[in-house]
Amino acid sequence: MLSFTKSRNAGKKLLQILILFLSITQICSGQWFQQNSGTTNMLWSVHFANNDTGWTVGSEILKTTNGGDNWTSQPSGTDKSLFSVHFTDSNTGWAVGWDWYNSVGLILNTTNSGDNWTNQPSGTTIFLRSVYFVDSNTGWVVGESGTILHTTNGGTDWTSQISGTTTELQSVYFIDSSTGWIVGHSSSIIKTTNGGVDWTSHTSGTTNTLWSVHFTDNNNGWAVGEFGTILKTTNGGENWVSQSIGGLIFLYSVCFTDVETGWAVGYDVNGGVILKTTNGGNEWLSQTSGTTNNLKSVYFIDNNIGWAVGSAGTILKTTNGGVTFIEEEKTDEMPTEFLLSNNYPNPFNPSTKISWQSPVGSWQTLKVYDVLGNEVATLVDEYKPAGSYEVEFNSSSGIRDLASGIYFYQLLVSALQSKDGKAENYIETKKMILLK
Repeated sequence: MLSFTKSRNAGKKLLQILILFLSITQICSGQWFQQNSGTTNMLWSVHFANNDTGWTVGSEILKTTNGGDNWTSQPSGTDKSLFSVHFTDSNTGWAVGWDWYNSVGLILNTTNSGDNWTNQPSGTTIFLRSVYFVDSNTGWVVGESGTILHTTNGGTDWTSQISGTTTELQSVYFIDSSTGWIVGHSSSIIKTTNGGVDWTSHTSGTTNTLWSVHFTDNNNGWAVGEFGTILKTTNGGENWVSQSIGGLIFLYSVCFTDVETGWAVGYDVNGGVILKTTNGGNEWLSQTSGTTNNLKSVYFIDNNIGWAVGSAGTILKTTNGGVTFIEEEKTDEMPTEFLLSNNYPNPFNPSTKISWQSPVGSWQTLKVYDVLGNEVATLVDEYKPAGSYEVEFNSSSGIRDLASGIYFYQLLVSALQSKDGKAENYIETKKMILLK
């Protein structure tokens, strides 16, 4: 086990705390907070038309007109299980699923913001899993047994399209009226460039089920699924590369607001999982969901405002992109004491930030060790002037691909001059947890 020494006595420790309180004002901003759905039923899908107006569906349909502060139930007129909802504007939308009483695939439509929902005959007895419209007329619905339904008149008529597969299709996304993608079981990814007249299968590089797909343009897209599967394409789905995080994590939904910024939600053994990337998926950081319930769907209207829904009527909202941050306002004074801060986030996956401060210029080394004392990484090994610093540790960069567990990071400031003229080192070690 690692050992460390400190050159400060108790009086210096108290002085350090006092200085920190005087020199730093910390403003903590929360990330995801619970909204009262008024139900304990499963919620499978969420979609918003604007900042205020949105819907979530499951065994019922809920609507909000104030950003989720209040949710009200909307009568659908049928016994149902609804798995997907999509609106093209604040009035016109569709919800799809399964009418278990009549054993038919269910398609509901509203043209008055959900005040009334009408049944649109699907012509199928298949479970319907996902719906997507590019405008008020043109849309697609997908489901079990390779089912694809298409409409060009707002759902008045639905026609079947040949998918080329009999597997269960879970998610559909179109970038325009011609180009779209569908993912599903058995790692299925199919694409069309002519509105679904023809569908072409593409190799995903995984055998895992894919639950959700999202594109930001004709080239850049992501698909997520079971066992932490995350796939990305930069050429319209011709090739997919893995960004997977692995483990017993099931990702049910993915949403991007631009080519760099996106979220994926699901669950693991501890409950709701929320992942975020700000670099196109090269790194995915875990966000604290605050719930032990499973999360099934995520939707963002911009880089800050988004919602996630799931089991037991769970609805979460964020107004800052889901990031908990500490904003520090420092005085002009240089640090007067050594400080190695707690890493953030902690637990982390795959990266975390480590910050420290030194009141003197010196050779500084920052290293990471495992629980056996084996060196994992050297983050800093150079001379640095007096000041405050921050560095990011990525557990999967380069040749590293660390397992979940406890790790230690240690700061060494070399050859300090003590009051009696002797040279000594300042060493401090802290613990962090990698949770995949």
